[in-house]
Amino acid sequence: MTITPRPQGQGTGPLDGIVIADFSRVLAGPYCTMLLADLGATVIKVEAPYGDDTRLWIPPHRNGVSTYYMSVNRNKDSIVLDLKNEDDLQTAYEIIDRADVFVENFKPGGLKQFGLDPDSVAERWPDLIHASITGFGLQGGAEMPGYDLLVQAMSGMMHVTGSQYGPPQRSGVAIFDVVTGLHATIGILAALQERMVSGLGQHIVLDLLSSAQSGLVNQTTGYSACGNEPMRMGNEHPSLFPYGPFRAQDRDLIICCGNNGQYNRFAKEVGIEWTSEDPRFNTVEARNTHRVELQKIMEEGLSHKTAGEWFEILQAAKVPCAPILTVGEGIRFADDLGLNPVVNVGQGEDIVPLIKNPISYSRSSINYHKAPPSLGADTEAVREWLARTPVKHGAEVRV
Repeated sequence: MTITPRPQGQGTGPLDGIVIADFSRVLAGPYCTMLLADLGATVIKVEAPYGDDTRLWIPPHRNGVSTYYMSVNRNKDSIVLDLKNEDDLQTAYEIIDRADVFVENFKPGGLKQFGLDPDSVAERWPDLIHASITGFGLQGGAEMPGYDLLVQAMSGMMHVTGSQYGPPQRSGVAIFDVVTGLHATIGILAALQERMVSGLGQHIVLDLLSSAQSGLVNQTTGYSACGNEPMRMGNEHPSLFPYGPFRAQDRDLIICCGNNGQYNRFAKEVGIEWTSEDPRFNTVEARNTHRVELQKIMEEGLSHKTAGEWFEILQAAKVPCAPILTVGEGIRFADDLGLNPVVNVGQGEDIVPLIKNPISYSRSSINYHKAPPSLGADTEAVREWLARTPVKHGAEVRV
């Protein structure tokens, strides 16, 4: 089923035989479809003549290719189609004829002119799983562009991120694009499972704002359940203390005490064990209430050793702690742990070092058979695949 041959001896993955027609761009949709491709699905990336926007998001780049684009487009086959061209539109239909899943993140209503709106898709391909990703839904927010930063602003994420007396801050990554991509992957996998029983497809609708409000977990639930309006607290946690960076002799060290046992072990190692008996500090609630006093006491104890020395001591005492690393240092640390975070994807001169899929199976395999394709690199291969591949129709196959 896969268009691009995999290296001999490499497994096919648990989604082998599943075909994804990927009409998505930028991050949420491509991240979802890359995860499905890693799991063995055949993913055909349909791009407009100008290509995915992220191809132009530079710097950084590797040999002139945007690393942003690279981060979410491995294991895919790229074909260029102009949907306003009748022949290309027919080719798009032929791809979807052979697909199990159709993923798109067009502006709501934008695909109606091509007969690819939800109603038309459901009528023409009743067994197809159609996943639509938008920024703010299909109704009141349909006209709003789905940029992650807009969602960070309007979900409340920025309002609770940053120092207490400073301005709101964005996350260092487009976090809600990623969360929405994960939600889309879960929805698609569940719909594939359900189709095995019913033989029918369905329309899956996701939007970044809803994913953001789900992803804000305790912050949004605190408001919905009891009217609590959270505020910025810098690196502090609203419900736990100590839980954040604390100054050691040379630099900050992250310390996370989620229960009394962890705090008591920390206090003993730092020489402030008396605080474990003090009613101001001997419970989670008390430590939260008296956090300003406790921070001074903690940092006085921590001032006698470096962050590196405390990391070794507290790790040995089973106190959750961590140094604050750069992205590169984090990758090297993961490598030291044996997690092998970087994989070489592709073959020959096309090999690209990318961050691995975080899933590991005991029997199935994760695929890393193809580097992110250049624009339209597989157009002819896809057309040849269409010519030899039968059309899917529910549980049946028609030629």
